[in-house]
Amino acid sequence: MTWGRGWVKRVFRVAVGIVVLVAGVVSADGVAVAGGGGLVESQRVVWGPCPKVEGKTVSANLECGSVRVPLDYRNPYGQTIKLALNRVKAKVSRDADHLGTLLVNPGGPGASGRQLTEFVSAGLPNRLGERYDVIGFDPRGVGGSEPAVHCVDPEDYYRAPRPDAVPRSAADERKLLARAQEYATRCGDYWSWLLPYLTSENSARDMDTIRAALGEEKISYLGYSYGTYLGAVYATLFPQRVKRLVMDSTVDPRGVWYKANLAQDLSFEHRHRAFLAWTARHNAVYHLGATARQTSFAYYAMRDRLRRRPAGGVVGPSELDDTFTLAGYSDKVWPEYARAWSAYVRKGDVKPLVDTYNKRGKNDAEDENGYAVYLGVQCRDAAWPRDWRTWRTDMTALHRRAPFLTWPNAWFNAPCKFWPVAGGTPVQVRGSTQLPPILILQSRGDAATPYRGAVAMHRRFPSSAMVIDQGGNHGVSLAGNRCVDGYLAAYLTDGTLPRRNVSCAALPDPSPAAHMASGGAQGHDRLTDVLVR
Repeated sequence: MTWGRGWVKRVFRVAVGIVVLVAGVVSADGVAVAGGGGLVESQRVVWGPCPKVEGKTVSANLECGSVRVPLDYRNPYGQTIKLALNRVKAKVSRDADHLGTLLVNPGGPGASGRQLTEFVSAGLPNRLGERYDVIGFDPRGVGGSEPAVHCVDPEDYYRAPRPDAVPRSAADERKLLARAQEYATRCGDYWSWLLPYLTSENSARDMDTIRAALGEEKISYLGYSYGTYLGAVYATLFPQRVKRLVMDSTVDPRGVWYKANLAQDLSFEHRHRAFLAWTARHNAVYHLGATARQTSFAYYAMRDRLRRRPAGGVVGPSELDDTFTLAGYSDKVWPEYARAWSAYVRKGDVKPLVDTYNKRGKNDAEDENGYAVYLGVQCRDAAWPRDWRTWRTDMTALHRRAPFLTWPNAWFNAPCKFWPVAGGTPVQVRGSTQLPPILILQSRGDAATPYRGAVAMHRRFPSSAMVIDQGGNHGVSLAGNRCVDGYLAAYLTDGTLPRRNVSCAALPDPSPAAHMASGGAQGHDRLTDVLVR
């Protein structure tokens, strides 16, 4: 599953930038990487007005630019591709209190970093946005970068209702497996020349090319979700180029990527049960059950009913999965989701459920682009089982413990079984004496990036310190927790870390009354609004 947004509607998006080549650096597959060449050494970003996009408002605060990077860093004078950037420039001059460049990455892989830039610049505490040039970047194949990868027509491939992700027969399983194979085959047919080079390692090298094209000796970095792993890869390859490094909602570096997805299924189960328990506590509002067991029964009864008769002819069980998985990322959507669920069950009103799916779960061309790159990176970064019996055995056992997400997540990743390019060996991320102190931010109940993964990353980087939000949302900085943001501000100002790992109290649970009174807007903090779109 994506390491950033909700299910198919991405919350955070991976971003890729551009890189300088370092002579003698060894790639993950053990091949020595050539030194830099004229492309990298002579390139500078030229900033200008951002192009207009139909249906979207272009902010006056943003400037746009681009850089070209080698398709293959082992052939730096060969074919190149273009990556799209944007920035909010610092308000202070370089001669005053300027703190340098802060690259931002929202996760994915497959997400657009350019959608995060303005939010981070405006949201940084203590007016730090005025002291940093905040720069977002689209990855290889994503968004405004060229080429942008698309493998299928989303209107056709995602036409609702889709087959139920939980197979009830061998025929169901064959149908779902054929669908996964179709996606992988189409990607290979269209992009065989690009797929070998969609890797986290190349994305990290791209980031360093961005640094060089900006004329910076060192850069600072704020990465969410998958962006934490990308930051860790960058810090491993280029420790001497890191000024500050913040990891928010941290990927477990030990399970890239098949095992990490299995762990995710269990953590999403815990978070889904937290949502069911919250709904039960507000039974006077939603009337779905007074205990978590009762609301669980009501939820899966709704799912079975949608299998027989999709709501509005659109929302079947897979569409329900797509929509409600986002409740594992953020409790800010819980009131909206419980209200739609209640209206369907208690009143037979399908409109709120269909509207919520259209808003939160439905896939468009942008989502399909993100999904294509997500698979491109994850399937290529590491080896995946090629024998379906391994998948079936693992998912069947795990589904008994974690029925909410196990099979939907399996099919989300199943194209990796058929991927036309073999998986490689992941970069073994690790600390270095050349690295500065690193800040890791993590919620204890995070579903998308489980807490123990952050602990594992902390151990890999001895210069790091952890700030632990006691809640369960995915993405904890700039989300309204002043305790977390205080540690972030101190670190981004002068590199100060807490002397030991510290905890911050969770934000209060959402209020159903506040949601219903405001039509939902008040129930979402700014971070969720930005990430969910």
